[in-house]
Amino acid sequence: MNSFSFYNPTQIVFGAGSLSKLSLHIPKNQPILLMYGGGSIKQNGIYQQVINALNGHQYIEFSGVEPNPTYENLMQAVELCRQNRIGFILAVGGGSVIDGAKFVAAAVHYTNDPWEILETQGRHIKTVIPFGVVLTLPATGSEMNSGSVISRKSSQEKRFFSHRQAFPQFSILDPNVTASLPTKQIANGIVDAYVHVLEQYVVSSNETSPIQDGFAETLLKTLYRVGPLLMKNPEQTDLSEEWMWASTLALNGLIGSGVPQDWSTHMIGHELTALFDINHARTLAIILPGVWQVMFEQKQKKLAQYGRTVLHLEGTEQEVAEQAIELTEQFFHSMGILTRIDDYSEKCYLVWDIPKRFKERNWMLGELQNIDHLKVEEILKLRL
Repeated sequence: MNSFSFYNPTQIVFGAGSLSKLSLHIPKNQPILLMYGGGSIKQNGIYQQVINALNGHQYIEFSGVEPNPTYENLMQAVELCRQNRIGFILAVGGGSVIDGAKFVAAAVHYTNDPWEILETQGRHIKTVIPFGVVLTLPATGSEMNSGSVISRKSSQEKRFFSHRQAFPQFSILDPNVTASLPTKQIANGIVDAYVHVLEQYVVSSNETSPIQDGFAETLLKTLYRVGPLLMKNPEQTDLSEEWMWASTLALNGLIGSGVPQDWSTHMIGHELTALFDINHARTLAIILPGVWQVMFEQKQKKLAQYGRTVLHLEGTEQEVAEQAIELTEQFFHSMGILTRIDDYSEKCYLVWDIPKRFKERNWMLGELQNIDHLKVEEILKLRL
């Protein structure tokens, strides 16, 4: 295991009924911006519970944060915060709303063009407005990390930033809120979290890290088991509890501490979202098998470990590694997720812009930084 520094200041308030404790965590005497997405929280009762918790507070609302939050829309929230001297942001939603809140919180007092926050991955941020979270869709882990992914419509780009100050102060994780989620969102949430773990686990390394591997394998086994069950029984609270906590642990920094991390699937997937507006989780399901196939030689050992430990496969190392790729794609299919680019768009020719972009940006991907634009092209060819 490599040396590392682990820092995570987010307070987690977890369990059925924990939403009722929200009022205990909202700061007093601060103008609040309440951020959320569409109207679903008004239909399932979450909105009214939040409004009740805000009773006696000065607050304004900003709704309409998109599933892939855009810079253009979020800048309206930034201006709203500046005009109303907002001192705290409450994000009620899934990863998109939380990511949007992080950007707004970082951009309000940023003196230059706020797009620089994304271009520099947050390096020049000085002040972030405090914010808290009510999680409504487990998936991204954004409720307990400092990262945010934002799209820009005008240039069809999707960029990431992270900053030490961009952790939520608190996150309310109440599994009761997932009972009314449509199966499409459950599928997206399970697959998103599953690939988050795999990006930190199936890597090219001879180093041994049994503790981190054990954490990762437990999360993978949990998500692999509860995913199909939740699709049939979305109101089963004990399943929702496992899903919610596994998704949070999948990307709160713990399992990635001291080990190599890949993230090439995410970087390529972000481009698919920018070009075709495909849901983030579905881009991951499209790209991951291709990454594993193209980089098979260097990932074979870890793929075999994954196949034997999580998927209970038997055979030679090569056989198990190959079966693991096939069975993972079958798992995505079992969640109702299609895994080819042409399943989502008739304009597949646009994918060839992706390797060009990576070449122009001089981007090298993967835990060994050896996936260049030519390998990205190979991966995309396999996923058409």
